[in-house]
Amino acid sequence: MKVIHQIRHYFERHGFDVSTRFSERLGIGVKNIRLLFIYLSFVTFGISFAVYLILAFFLKLKDMVYTKRTSVFDL
Repeated sequence: MKVIHQIRHYFERHGFDVSTRFSERLGIGVKNIRLLFIYLSFVTFGISFAVYLILAFFLKLKDMVYTKRTSVFDL
């Protein structure tokens, strides 16, 4: 159990320091950097969902336009 706490402490010490160091480099508050990461994650999810819906629409449209005919006389 002690090993798990040491690993968690290591990642908390080095992993969560990323936004702090990034904000110090840019001269922006840490809160703004964290909000930026949250907003960017929502935007990227929204864009991928929109692309999925557009592709589904075009596939449905293709199925409606292109119908396979069983013989030459089905015109």
